[in-house]
Parts: sequence; C-alpha cells; structure tokens
Amino acid sequence: MSLCRFWRLDRHPEGNTDFAQSLSLHEEQCAALSEGEVRIAVEWLSMDAGTRMWMSPRTDGYQPPLPLGSKMVGLVLGRVIASADPAYPEGALVRGFGQWADAATVVPALTGLEVVDETVADPRQHFGALGMNAWTAYVGVKEVAAVKAGEWLVVSAAAGATGSLACQVGKNLGAKVVGIAGGAEKCRFLVDELGVDMAIDYRGEDVAGRLSEVPGGVNAFFDNVGGPILDAVLGNMAHYGRVAVCGMVAGYDSDAPMPGPAQFDQVLMRRLRIEGFFIPDFLERGAEFMPQLREWLDAGKLSVRFDETQGLENVLTAYERMLTGKNIGKVVVRL
Repeated sequence: MSLCRFWRLDRHPEGNTDFAQSLSLHEEQCAALSEGEVRIAVEWLSMDAGTRMWMSPRTDGYQPPLPLGSKMVGLVLGRVIASADPAYPEGALVRGFGQWADAATVVPALTGLEVVDETVADPRQHFGALGMNAWTAYVGVKEVAAVKAGEWLVVSAAAGATGSLACQVGKNLGAKVVGIAGGAEKCRFLVDELGVDMAIDYRGEDVAGRLSEVPGGVNAFFDNVGGPILDAVLGNMAHYGRVAVCGMVAGYDSDAPMPGPAQFDQVLMRRLRIEGFFIPDFLERGAEFMPQLREWLDAGKLSVRFDETQGLENVLTAYERMLTGKNIGKVVVRL
C-alpha cells in the first residue's frame, strides 16, 4: 500500500456536531517503517466516546490532547502488511490503537497492539464482546463496583457499547439491572434483548423518581455519563453503595471542567465509595478476562448490536452518531 488516506485534527471541535469543520481527510505516501514499527491494513475502526478527549485542548483529562495537525487516533482492527517487529508477522489479524486511516503505523508496546483470535466468527466481536468495551464492562461491574448476586446495579448510557455489555455482565453475575437510556426504542432494546429488570428513559421520565422504586436502594452504579444522571442516582443509592465511573459523556462536548455533583453530600450520608477507572489501567490483563467473556459469548449470554458505517470517508458521520446517542450498541466503521 503506497498511498494512505488519513483523518487529521485541524482544530478543537466545539460540541459534538462540529467535526466536519475540525477534521479533514488527507492522502500521503506511506513512509518506510522504522525499527519496531508495524503497519496495519485497517479493516475496521472502533468509534469510542473517550477519544473525544483527544480532540480537546484540556490537559487535565485522563489522557493528553492530540497536537493540532496530528493524525486522529482510535482503536483499529486489521491485518499486518509490513512489520519491523517479529512478534507481529505479516498477515496476522491485530487490534490496537492506531490512526483513523487506510493503513495505521504503530509501535506495538505504545499502542496495546495484540494478535487476536481468528476463530471468532464475527471479527467485529474483537471490538464487542471480546474487546476493550467488554473488558471495561467486566472490570467495572465485577471489580470496581463489586456487584454481587441479588444486588441492584444501575447502568447509564445503557444502550451504548460499554453500557449494554455492563448490563449483561451484571445479569450474568446474578444482579438485578436498571438500564438508563434515551428514548423508547433504546428502552425496548434493554428490556427485550438484554433482559434488564427496569429501563428508564431519561428523555421522557423522572430518573430519580423511577429509581426511588428500587427496593432498598441502588447497590452499585456503572456510570458512563456523569452530570444530572449521576445526581439522580446518588440520591437513590443504598448505604455502602459503590459507583464505578467509566465515562463522563455529559461533559465531553465542552472544554470547560464539569461541575461537581449537586448531590455530592450523599457520598458521606450514605457512606458511598466512588472510583474512576480507565482501559489503559488494565490492558495487560486482557488475556485474563477472555476465557469468561468467550464462554458467555459462545453461550449466548453476551451479545452486541453493531451500528456499522461503510468507508473511511464516512467516519465523521459514524462518530457523531455515537456521541449524540443516535446509535444502539457498538458503532464501527468498515473500510
């Protein structure tokens, strides 16, 4: 592959509908590999809310911003087409953090690159039930929120990629699950396809009022959103409840820091534990999670609905769909 198209970050977007004015598609000659580099013919791109932080000028986020003029970065899945690292031979199917490009050039140790199992029937599951969204859901529910059988787990952004997996992990661990999502269609998906015990439409219902129906209060909260939904949950937590903070989508469209929860006093009143966690904190543990996730996937106890867009040129459309909540499940782009 001598020519490569890629998306470049030209300026910091404002909100979540400004991407066409902030990123541009370019083409260049592929440079020769340096020692230790690997080049991947990208077959799939994963659209993930956390990458929005890379577009922000904020330096106090969970990862540093990309310099303007940089190639946009995200999770990629594809085949090695050139390698200066013997651990990643040509032809291997790999996943890792690369560029939004036809061909991604990476240093494996810096990008979480790994060879993935080709026996998986749908390769998209390496972004789904066997991917980093699933690892996040598994760690967040089982370890950070420490959910036990019979407890009540609430999940925000529950119809998205990580949220839908967190709901299923909770059910598989024997919890009773409440999913919070926007719109009647998403709530039907949560009940009919994921089997949650209660679905709350934050656009049309009083979230705090509905959560007050949970007997004994909420034991654990898997939070993808922050903002007003976090406040609604904090006021309905059981004593000694746990909050696993996975994302802050409510604040990703602003370069200003999010205000603290208005209900923060409930952390003391109810003796709550709140902990933030982030995928790079446990990338090296991926192989540890895979047997259980694969078992659940093969048994039909872990499923992912894919929202697929075709073509590198349409990446921004898919990205905006994901960030504005127009999707159900995992948003991917097929190249």
